[in-house]
Amino acid sequence: MFEAKGNRELRNFELSKSETYLVKEMNKTPVSKELISTKAKEIGLNAVGKGSIREIVRLVSEVEAASGVKFIRMEMGVPGLASPTVGIDAEIEALRNGVASIYPPIEGLAKLKMEASRFLKLFADIDISPSGCLPAVGSMQAGMAAMMVCNRCYPEKNTTLFIDPGFPVQKLQVKALGLQLESFDIYNYRGENLRQKLESYLEKGTISSILYSNPNNPTWVCLTEAELQIIGDLANKYDVVVIEDLAYFGMDFRLKIGTPGKPPFQPTVRKYTENCVLLISASKVFSYAGQRVGLIVISDKLFHRKFTNLSAYFGSDEFGHSVIYGALYALSAGASHSSQYAMAAMLKAANDGKFHFVEVTSEYGNRAHIMKKLFVDNGFFIVYDRDEDKPLADGFYFTINYPGFTGCQLMEELLYYGISSVTLDITGSKKEGLRACVSQFHPTQTNELSERLKLFKEDHPLN
Repeated sequence: MFEAKGNRELRNFELSKSETYLVKEMNKTPVSKELISTKAKEIGLNAVGKGSIREIVRLVSEVEAASGVKFIRMEMGVPGLASPTVGIDAEIEALRNGVASIYPPIEGLAKLKMEASRFLKLFADIDISPSGCLPAVGSMQAGMAAMMVCNRCYPEKNTTLFIDPGFPVQKLQVKALGLQLESFDIYNYRGENLRQKLESYLEKGTISSILYSNPNNPTWVCLTEAELQIIGDLANKYDVVVIEDLAYFGMDFRLKIGTPGKPPFQPTVRKYTENCVLLISASKVFSYAGQRVGLIVISDKLFHRKFTNLSAYFGSDEFGHSVIYGALYALSAGASHSSQYAMAAMLKAANDGKFHFVEVTSEYGNRAHIMKKLFVDNGFFIVYDRDEDKPLADGFYFTINYPGFTGCQLMEELLYYGISSVTLDITGSKKEGLRACVSQFHPTQTNELSERLKLFKEDHPLN
């Protein structure tokens, strides 16, 4: 790993508008290596570069507290925008009306199911009956419930195929369930190349489901309509279920989605197959992460399909019934009662054109544009940089590396400069580099980030 060069003049590191941190010794980065090493050992993190997202969150928080250095935090996808008042007000009203003492309907409030169905028609141009729109404890629980059922439909199909890179926790869920997984990195399989790669797995006859996010966490790759059609066609051919994670619904800001009932619409595999389950989250789209609410959306045909093998696990052979009264009931007995009211209110406001959620979340695109330029100007490069022949969109995440570094090395080295991230290693990527999340960055930190990156470049000169 590179070492900071010697004989460097004293420098000031701006921490806020009102204070600076003076580096008083030569050969010293804003954060000492010794402090990071000590804190990593205290929390049981043996290899910093291999840390999970939550482990890095804890490490950075403890280093901040001990050093007084405020980090540029890019490690966790935490919403960086205020939650909409329409959701908060609806939840408060529900609580005051006594819902906290009443178990929630596991299949969902009627008004939530109706507004979810409307939302999908108005913003994705797809028809899903209210009966197939079910509340979940965020899209993480929705995905786990989907995999629980999909992998029990046929005795011989117990494997989920991940189109990577992806959200690491979803693989953890598969393992926790005692199921199987396979995966491949999409980097070299865009466009028509995706068909042959997918089919090489599906023809084995063991794949029950295909899981991916679109836009993608961590790369912000956005699948094209042609790629979605390939996935849908193969799902039909091999009778597998596509689990499409739409946690960043409407956030490919190149498309300018957001006007109810008018194109462009959120791209979705549902246009090409009914063998699909969609995961919708309130966390990023509505900045409502703390209340853990989302939707598991099942196509009408799949909802009513019967699979003999399901009865042994869930007491019913119907897919939709198994999801509701088997998986979701076993996992949590329903999403929080008051948060269902919040979700219903936010969906209704969006459907009625009173809450322009994409205009709000487009701020992430602005932040990404600033941050990406700063990194590139200082010698870094974007790892996943294109959607086939188009430059990648600016959004919630982007990926970076620096010449001469592995992802693990770079992640650890940047910590010494007060910049946190996570490696692509933990996402299933075959590329070296880091995932950078823009949500906790504020434009007022632009100069601070610029100075730290300039210093990094000086300490690690490029040939």
